[in-house]
Amino acid sequence: MFQGASELNLDAKGRLVVPAEHRELLLAQAEGRLVATAHPHRCLLLYPRPAWEPIRAQIMGLSSLDRQTSLVQRLLVGFAKDVEMDSAGRLLIPPELRRFGLLEKHVVLVGQGSHFEIWNNEAWGQEIAQVVVQGDRPLPPGMEKLSL
Repeated sequence: MFQGASELNLDAKGRLVVPAEHRELLLAQAEGRLVATAHPHRCLLLYPRPAWEPIRAQIMGLSSLDRQTSLVQRLLVGFAKDVEMDSAGRLLIPPELRRFGLLEKHVVLVGQGSHFEIWNNEAWGQEIAQVVVQGDRPLPPGMEKLSL
């Protein structure tokens, strides 16, 4: 289970160092093999490859004749790239994904249970600000009974 947010830096080649707390699990779950792809919120998704495969199958099992479905397929599967963690725990984020996510030097890696999101640092700050602004507005459907 991946959780927590880590502020990281991309090096000059576009690599990020996976925090040590996640490396062992990524090696155990996927031998360091991951899939990075685009998300409609302009961040990146990073999945251990075995966790990505059923998601890809589910996405591609939908009809491409529906315009909205086809757009999502193009985004999620069209941008998907295999990436591999090297012996130093680094991942090279492909240039086209860095451009899509507006990733520069400062990024945030956010654990989301089965996967991670990778955010441009400023965009992540804006996402968090939206949560704070929402304040006591009603929760989205399905979360009304959530107790913290």
